[in-house]
Amino acid sequence: MNSYSYTDFRNLAAYQKAFEQANFIFQISLIFPKEERYSLTDQIRRSSRSVCANFAEAYRKREYEKHFLMKITDCLAENSETLVWLDFAINCKYLSEENYHIAIKLNEETGKLLTFMFNNPYKFGVKPITRLP
Repeated sequence: MNSYSYTDFRNLAAYQKAFEQANFIFQISLIFPKEERYSLTDQIRRSSRSVCANFAEAYRKREYEKHFLMKITDCLAENSETLVWLDFAINCKYLSEENYHIAIKLNEETGKLLTFMFNNPYKFGVKPITRLP
């Protein structure tokens, strides 16, 4: 039996950290210039929120190992995209060093938790692939 008996993906640390990251990014992006509204601001908000949305899909697809792993890799990809947008934001001087470091730490923590899930899917209720002899 799996060690995790959660019935709600929102109880999992990876989701909570990703959600914290997305909300922090929303707050810090409120001060981005208006000319960035449809580029950097929109992109960083979308990618950070997409980590959470893909996570929900991954959790609901844990009946199928390959689907679960594919959605977790989507989470990791969106998390990496968020990192790139954070780098652009600090380079453009839209973020303070302090907020940048907070956001980077959240991003790294989210990535570590997602990587753990990818490497240990059976601990999260994923059913092993039944292989034919």
